[in-house]
Amino acid sequence: MNVLWLLLLVGSVQAADMTVLHYRDQDPGDPPSPTRVLVITDFLRMDAGDDAGDFVLLDRRARKVFNVLRGNQLAMVFVPGALPPRPSTLMTRLIRGRTAKHTVAFSLQVKDQVCSEGVADRRLAPDAARAMAELKTILAVTQYRVLRDTPAEMLHECDHATQVWDAATTLTLGVTREERELSGRSRELVKHDRVPLRADLFRLPDGIVERPAPE
Repeated sequence: MNVLWLLLLVGSVQAADMTVLHYRDQDPGDPPSPTRVLVITDFLRMDAGDDAGDFVLLDRRARKVFNVLRGNQLAMVFVPGALPPRPSTLMTRLIRGRTAKHTVAFSLQVKDQVCSEGVADRRLAPDAARAMAELKTILAVTQYRVLRDTPAEMLHECDHATQVWDAATTLTLGVTREERELSGRSRELVKHDRVPLRADLFRLPDGIVERPAPE
């Protein structure tokens, strides 16, 4: 078989697949909930595993995030924005150490406080890690506005680190296999796969009205 033809064939097969990551997320005091992440070259979709439910869609080329609320026939649209200068007092450290083949243990710290710790896999699905980092980077401005309007006594420096200025830092190490945050929130990768592409999952439903997210 011609080598060039084989490479083209492999490339076309990969382009017709999508990466699927299934997570178990849990907030303090709440039961675990499923999160499904679907990734292809141009899009990322995040939902609860229900094809017909609400979802978040990242258009990676246009750098837009759509929060689709089917019941309201509405998609809130988030776009990149400029953050103010990073506070000089917010000094973070990313500490890493190898745990097993292809995996890295990490700890994101502000001063002596551990804000986030877990395990990342640099070989599992590198483009999925990049897509999730792109999503967090775009949403960082919105997270900043939320924290800006939150009473100071309800905040910790880790909130600004993990949600704004270092939101995508741990994803530079690879796909998150497990993570625990200072807030008590946790995430665990349950399973992953590559399956045939379903292009319909990466489109906005008919009749959805797009509306800019509030600033």
